[in-house]
Amino acid sequence: MHQSPRWRLILNGKCAGDDALREAVQAVRQRGIRLDVRVSWEAGDAERHVAEAISDGVDTVIAAGGDGTLSEVATTLAHRDEDANALPSLALVPMGTANDFATAALLPVDAGEAFALIASQPAQPMDLLRVQAGDSENWVANLASGGFGTEVTTQTHETLKSMFGGLAYVITGLGKLAQIEPQRARIRGPGFAWEGEFIALAIGNGRQAGGGQALCPRAWIDDGVLDLTIVPPLEHGLMASLGTAMFEGKEAALEQAAVQAQLAWVQVSSVEPLTINLDGEPVQSREFRIECVPGRVRMHLPADCPLRRNAAKVDP
Repeated sequence: MHQSPRWRLILNGKCAGDDALREAVQAVRQRGIRLDVRVSWEAGDAERHVAEAISDGVDTVIAAGGDGTLSEVATTLAHRDEDANALPSLALVPMGTANDFATAALLPVDAGEAFALIASQPAQPMDLLRVQAGDSENWVANLASGGFGTEVTTQTHETLKSMFGGLAYVITGLGKLAQIEPQRARIRGPGFAWEGEFIALAIGNGRQAGGGQALCPRAWIDDGVLDLTIVPPLEHGLMASLGTAMFEGKEAALEQAAVQAQLAWVQVSSVEPLTINLDGEPVQSREFRIECVPGRVRMHLPADCPLRRNAAKVDP
């Protein structure tokens, strides 16, 4: 006898009152899918909810929230001992301010459409980035950023976010262009070495963060490598044009100004503590080791998802 699919929705507590999501959940249940909801209010909740889902034999764990919620749920899957094929698949209902991963992946923001995609599209292997910072281990589903990108994300006020959504990051970013203080680091990887000052640093599994900053515009989430972008200090005119170009998703100015590479891993070292934003969560250390772990989770994505290398070959 065929069993109904079992889904577990892990909902960011900030979105718990969303009527459209509640209606979409009811519609999914009426189609015979067993969908339970758990709300995440504080650190550790997602870990507990995912462990419970695995114990219950759930087929798919769905993160409902922004990039941080996706990362939190992906992390709880990633650091388990099981192989990706033995774990529930991962999905996302985008409900954040910027939804950078969802935007780049062409995931629908409508909850009903997001659920329909989960039901219709088989989960595909997706890489994650494992980050060692001192004694802590973290995982990144989308992008790790330092310098300009980190300041924009961490200093954008909640009031601006509520008023302008993703545009709030643009407003904050353009206001900070003239105030960027370079940071110094030594960065190395397989066949790669760089040392100097930077105003922006990005290590991508995905392509964009901070409300549309396309700092790793050629990244794939299924190619087994990470994308590195280093932006050294710039002349004022080029700096302004670069900042605007990043927000608009243009690659030309970035290519002209940045050092870029694709690597299996990178080591970032600094005399002074660096703050690197891991999918919205700032972590400070003098040493970071970031490696790409191929196919660590399986995620439901659109058939034509631009972040998938295989999808891009089939659907150019």
